[in-house]
Amino acid sequence: MRLLLDSHILLWLVTADPVLPRSRVVQLFDDRNELLISAVNIWELEVKRIKGKLVAPEDILDRAERAGFGWSDLTPDNALDAARLPRHHGDPFDRLLVAQAQGEAATLVTHDARLTAYDVPVMRLVG
Repeated sequence: MRLLLDSHILLWLVTADPVLPRSRVVQLFDDRNELLISAVNIWELEVKRIKGKLVAPEDILDRAERAGFGWSDLTPDNALDAARLPRHHGDPFDRLLVAQAQGEAATLVTHDARLTAYDVPVMRLVG
């Protein structure tokens, strides 16, 4: 299964945060899954880290690359699709990830229940 990680899931994975149950980590890293991340994840985490809104390692990109995740490329069509999504969620980072998941035919891995309102498969890990 193609799985596009929401930014907080990426952060929790690369920092081994205990908020993410071990059983869910094992589920994600099943060999049948293709784990994808986006430049949107890196952008969101770094913006929020710099603003002091979250604690994240400065080397988040290096950690993500060492973890071996695949990359979902952000396209101009993704940007248009994100802008045209219904306003179920106002966060531009999440809206871009929803559009990317739709474009990649991927399941969006998140804990944000608001993202289930979109026409995209969602795997909720916590909550």
